[in-house]
Amino acid sequence: MTEALALRFLGVGNARASELGSAAAVLEADGEPLLLIDCGPRTLDDYRTCYGDAIPKAVFITHLHLDHIGGIEALFYRAYFADQGLVRLHVPAALVPALHAKLAGSSFVLSEGNASFWDAFQLLPVGEFMWLRGLLLSVFPVRHSGYHQAFGLCLPGAFAYTGDTRPIPEVLGHFARSGEPVFHDCGVEGSPAHAGVEDIAREYSEEQKSRLVLYHYESEAAGRELERRGFRVAKAGERFLLKPPLPVSRQPAADPETASLTRVV
Repeated sequence: MTEALALRFLGVGNARASELGSAAAVLEADGEPLLLIDCGPRTLDDYRTCYGDAIPKAVFITHLHLDHIGGIEALFYRAYFADQGLVRLHVPAALVPALHAKLAGSSFVLSEGNASFWDAFQLLPVGEFMWLRGLLLSVFPVRHSGYHQAFGLCLPGAFAYTGDTRPIPEVLGHFARSGEPVFHDCGVEGSPAHAGVEDIAREYSEEQKSRLVLYHYESEAAGRELERRGFRVAKAGERFLLKPPLPVSRQPAADPETASLTRVV
């Protein structure tokens, strides 16, 4: 792939910061949307504002909390009735049974019947990697609400995106070790499921901290406080130009031993 890549944030707020938009980002190639990462309650409206009436062609789900999948049902209706082809839904394999139970278990997803939830999607379960139009992305587990309950995404050399997580310096040290920016969950206050600014400052090396771009924070005031603490903060609508990804032959292989370090939650 020779296109210029960028990552655009549609929203940057946590579950209580609706004014900042549902935390979601779009990987772009030459300004065109290539992959939507997460689809919360506000995401499709923000996607339409940014890209017109286009329906996402591909979506990656980091985890199954409603502030990250609350727009998937609406996406079903838009995609099904638009009749523009199936939306490619990339889902970590460990999450597929629970996703089906939450969204696809009913035989009457339409009140008239005649369709299942999956009639609008091409389900693509992913393991330690996923292919996307010639790009090889790594999928890695993070520390959020249980073992193998949430995942991040990395295009080596270009970017890493954690989704919701506690600090994971050892995981990012393996998957994001080539100078790429790391878009990281962080608020002013931490919790058992989310990183706070003190956690970030304590657990990451200076080199890692220099590459962090923080999102999923509590409010505009919280964003200003994170900036006051010396961190770069993503804003809704902001677009980050990315460096070209590493050739596939130079990308780090998945390491089960490294992944197992995320078991402590």
